[in-house]
Amino acid sequence: MSPSTSPSSPWHMAQRAARLNPSVIREILKLTELPGVLSLAGGLPAADTFPVEAMREATARVLTEQPQAALQYAASEGYGPLREWVAERLREQGMTHVKAEQVLMTTGSQQGLDLIAKVMVDAGAPVAVETPTYLGALQAFTPFEPIFAGVASDGQGALPEAIARLPHDAPGTRFMYVLPNFQNPTGRVMPEARRQAVVKAAQTAGIPLVEDNPYGDLWFDEAPPAPLAARWAEGVAYLGSFSKVLAPGLRLGYVVAPPALAPKLLQAKQAADLHTPGFNQRIVYEVVKDGFLERHIPTIRAQYKAQRDVMAEALREAMPAGTEWTQPEGGMFFWLRLPAGCRAMDLLPKAVAAGVAFVPGEPFYAHQPDPRTLRLSFVTLRPDEIRQAVAALGRVVHQALEDTLQAGTP
Repeated sequence: MSPSTSPSSPWHMAQRAARLNPSVIREILKLTELPGVLSLAGGLPAADTFPVEAMREATARVLTEQPQAALQYAASEGYGPLREWVAERLREQGMTHVKAEQVLMTTGSQQGLDLIAKVMVDAGAPVAVETPTYLGALQAFTPFEPIFAGVASDGQGALPEAIARLPHDAPGTRFMYVLPNFQNPTGRVMPEARRQAVVKAAQTAGIPLVEDNPYGDLWFDEAPPAPLAARWAEGVAYLGSFSKVLAPGLRLGYVVAPPALAPKLLQAKQAADLHTPGFNQRIVYEVVKDGFLERHIPTIRAQYKAQRDVMAEALREAMPAGTEWTQPEGGMFFWLRLPAGCRAMDLLPKAVAAGVAFVPGEPFYAHQPDPRTLRLSFVTLRPDEIRQAVAALGRVVHQALEDTLQAGTP
């Protein structure tokens, strides 16, 4: 019998509705609205990097030169010139096979995850994910009732030997979801040799890959290697986004799908929302068509790198011995593992009371979460605020360790 909202409600929910849960991160972000709380929680890009003037000028051009077309219904595939621009840019990054016809514009790359799951996942079908993985992907896939297969991972990403075992451990795996560049939540980047090994293992196992790349342009010292999709054109669906390099309020992303997958994704897109707002797409094309991103993104990298360095120094000064982290080479996040005896979820309310918020790591695991992990964002606070927030967090962790020690003392 379908669940209902209450005994007296006439609304009877589908069974899958029970699998829809609020975002842990979105719930934590509510805590940041409390007075005096410095948030290291949200995965939000820095608002002062948004190119407001370029957007204003592009909007004026669109409304002056093509107002009716911009405000009308549009093609489900997306705005043709922007799709051509995306394809050309990806070819320059090593995906030489990409054609504009393969590019499907989506309402944020999050919609791309939903569409792929809708087309690929049956109830009870295995879906492989890294350990840990992006919480938003788990949320997008879960309503379609997959069985998640966690793939063992290290500081360089998924282990190829774990992928090779998937046909035995999770027969019928529909795809593996992977974030090679500055992963959310760990910040890790997959080096060249690991990328080759991961693709080879996936090819041998016959498991396609869904490659998500929202952070790839946000490198600090060295660009990451070519995408996985450059190595296996017919076996990788590639997702990109304008949220981190322009503005998330545009809700503009894309999927580059192999020919075998593209038609069904388009049909799922048509059923979901007809098309991503054409107005937004035309504005973005006006902004990017003449090389704006090549001038703009380096300013974001410089700012984020400086903030990364401030957080790294603050962590070294504030966190107790036994705390582990790796300094990210790009992206937006530090991933911490607290000393033994600390559980990040238990520390969160104490941290908020002390004026700082973070994201506990447990929700990022499909199975067997590590309760000692947490994620910190370094891009939304000023350097002085980063120092203040990390110092407060350090005091909370030190106090937790002291309390644990005292509790264990006869």
